[in-house]
Amino acid sequence: MYAGRVPRQRTRRNVDCEHCRDMSRPPRLPGFSYVGAYRYFLTFCTFERRETLRDPSVIASVLMRFRRTALPAQFAILAYCVMPDHVHLLVEGRSVSTDLLKFVKRMKQSSGQAYSHLMKQRLWQEGYYERVLRPADDAKAVARYIVSNPVRAGLVRVPLDYPYVGSDVWTLEELIDSVR
Repeated sequence: MYAGRVPRQRTRRNVDCEHCRDMSRPPRLPGFSYVGAYRYFLTFCTFERRETLRDPSVIASVLMRFRRTALPAQFAILAYCVMPDHVHLLVEGRSVSTDLLKFVKRMKQSSGQAYSHLMKQRLWQEGYYERVLRPADDAKAVARYIVSNPVRAGLVRVPLDYPYVGSDVWTLEELIDSVR
């Protein structure tokens, strides 16, 4: 007899997001503390992959709460892309004491609570996916990849046509010019 949670059969609505699978809490890197001045490529999926991130006011609220959380947590948002059913972020810890796990928890909690208060439903799926960038990895190349996501998904022809991509560090033009 199966003692754990029974996995539900899901159809993938957005084939672009390689990260969003059935696993609700992906394992973290063993032996890595997630504290310090590191860069991370993050993916958050919406609850049950619902396309709840289509409303411009919801997206504005989510991004505002991400930014409000990033500042005191000493994280910079190097790039973001808000898709209808998931979000990609490239973030960078700005001090030796920055804590990714606390930062992500607060970010999802703040945006999720605001959404739930208005819409009476959950915003985020449990857990998230992260890739820790190595010091030699080109953060700008990862940022370019993130802002190009809507093009790969067939939503727009060029990243500039998609209103929900950007960076708090580089201009969008800097990133897009190198994509073309």
